[in-house]
Amino acid sequence: MFNKSQAVVNPETRQDSERLQDAFLLFNELSRSLTESYHGLQQQVADLSKELAAARHARLKTLTEKEQLANQLHALLEALPGGVIVLDSSGLIIRRNRVAGDLLREPLLGAHWNDVINRSLGEQSDTPRERKLANGRYVNLSTQPLGDDSGQVILLTDVSEVRVLQDLVNHQKRLSAMGEMVAALAHQIRTPLSAAMLYASNLKNPALESARHQRYAAKLTESLKFLERQVNDMLIFARDGRLVMEQIPLARLVARISEAVDSLIADSDVQVRINNEIENGDLCCNEDALTGAVLNLVTNAVQAMNNRGLVQLELSMHGDSIRLSVQDEGPGIPPGAGERLFEPFFTTRPNGTGLGLAVVENVVLTHRGRVWCDTRSGSGAKFNIELPLNQSESLLPGGVYERSGRTGVS
Repeated sequence: MFNKSQAVVNPETRQDSERLQDAFLLFNELSRSLTESYHGLQQQVADLSKELAAARHARLKTLTEKEQLANQLHALLEALPGGVIVLDSSGLIIRRNRVAGDLLREPLLGAHWNDVINRSLGEQSDTPRERKLANGRYVNLSTQPLGDDSGQVILLTDVSEVRVLQDLVNHQKRLSAMGEMVAALAHQIRTPLSAAMLYASNLKNPALESARHQRYAAKLTESLKFLERQVNDMLIFARDGRLVMEQIPLARLVARISEAVDSLIADSDVQVRINNEIENGDLCCNEDALTGAVLNLVTNAVQAMNNRGLVQLELSMHGDSIRLSVQDEGPGIPPGAGERLFEPFFTTRPNGTGLGLAVVENVVLTHRGRVWCDTRSGSGAKFNIELPLNQSESLLPGGVYERSGRTGVS
């Protein structure tokens, strides 16, 4: 009898069963793999979340620190005693502190720096980086580039009080110098004053011969002119070069100088040759002071040559300036004395006051000019005065002007 359990299984059915079993195994394997990958992704997400949280915390901390630093810098800028201006690459003001606003007047933000300069900053003082404000105060300007042409920082320091103190110190020095000047002048004028008194007393003698009378009169006049020059130098030095200007023809100034020079060398063996290359023109100046300054240079030249020799006085144009030169045939400036030539009370002569060249410098600087000396020991000295011809904008007739600063010596 046939048993069903022993029936033979169809080979195809067995293969399908095996395939199904393999599929379940593969599915299970893939499920385990997906589960492991999912857990791995979860771990990575957790790690990334921690890293992002840490990065966010660090970023927030950095931003907080930067904000605190910005607040500190802002407080520092506001606490600075000087004005701070920050410009962008095009010259526009992108930041300023309170002091800058007080000094230059608002509005400043967004304004161009050149416009602020024209609006709030006046003329330049005798110190290169100092400017005068509209309210009369003085500020010192210093600039620093930000790098990569991204702009610059401008620092404004109020130096008005410093200038007041400096003026006070200069005033005290000037009082001291005035004391020295009075002592030197008293010593300097004692001899010619005594001589003038002697000549004057001799002129009273009715029996005096005509030739002697004329000689004593000439000597008296010479002594009085010397005293007059000394007093004029003292007055100009005491006024610190404050002069009243007027517009005069150059020909009139040259004639005045020529007349003064002729009177100076009347009783000496000195010849003065005047070469004027300027045909016409006007100059805003103080005629008396400028004539006296030139006369001081000629006097020094005559004394350097021991009252014998040739002095050449030349007037010429150099661009927009007039140059007046006095050349002598003397021994030149002694070694080591060149840098002190224009220093008050410095002299290389035993009986000199040291005021002549100091007065020359004062007068020239008041005329917005410059003076210097070209010299080589043993070959004479050449003093040059250069004055701007067109001074209508800086010097006006009737105005009182002071010296603008020191001049160069070469």
